[in-house]
Amino acid sequence: MSAPSTSRPPSVHTFSGLSRFLRCAVADEESRILSEGMGQLALHAEAVVAALRLGRQREVVAPLLMDMLTVLRAHRQLVVGLGLAWRGLYEYAAYLQGLNNFRVLIGQWLLKSEPWDTELAVTAEEFELVAWRTLGDGMLLVDMYEQWLEREEDPAASALASLEEPQVARALQWWQKLRR
Repeated sequence: MSAPSTSRPPSVHTFSGLSRFLRCAVADEESRILSEGMGQLALHAEAVVAALRLGRQREVVAPLLMDMLTVLRAHRQLVVGLGLAWRGLYEYAAYLQGLNNFRVLIGQWLLKSEPWDTELAVTAEEFELVAWRTLGDGMLLVDMYEQWLEREEDPAASALASLEEPQVARALQWWQKLRR
C-alpha cells in the first residue's frame, strides 16, 4: 500500500487491512517474518472480534481465544528470536510487554467467569482495543527498525558525521564524562 507523496499516509481501519499493509511494508527478511506474524495476529483478532460481536457464548468464542493464545505464543517466540538490532530499540521491549499483557488478558477473560456462566466476560470492544494497541506497538517497532536501517545505510544521515573535527572531539569528551 504505497501512497503518492502528495496524499496522506495510508490508514488502516480493519485487521485484514492491517494484514495487507504489513505484507507490503518490509525492509529485510526479519521485517518480513515479523510482519507476517503480525498479519496472522491481525487475522485471528478479526475472527475473535467478529465472533464476540455475534455473542459472547463460551462454547463459540473460547476456542477462538485459545487459537489466539497459540498464535500469540508463537509470535512472541519469533519476537524473542529477533537479532540484536531489534533488541536495541526501545519499541522492542514495549512490543514484547504488549504481547505478554495480551496473553495474560486472554487467559483472564477465559477464566474470569463462574463455571456456570455461559458467556465470557470480554466484549468485542474490549478485545479489539487491546488487539489494536498491541498491533500498533508492533507496527511502531517495525517502523523504527526500518528507520534505523535507513540511517545505517546512509552514514551521512548521522548527526555525528556532519560535525566538524573539533565538535566531534568535544562530543567524545562529553560522552566520556557521562560514563564516569
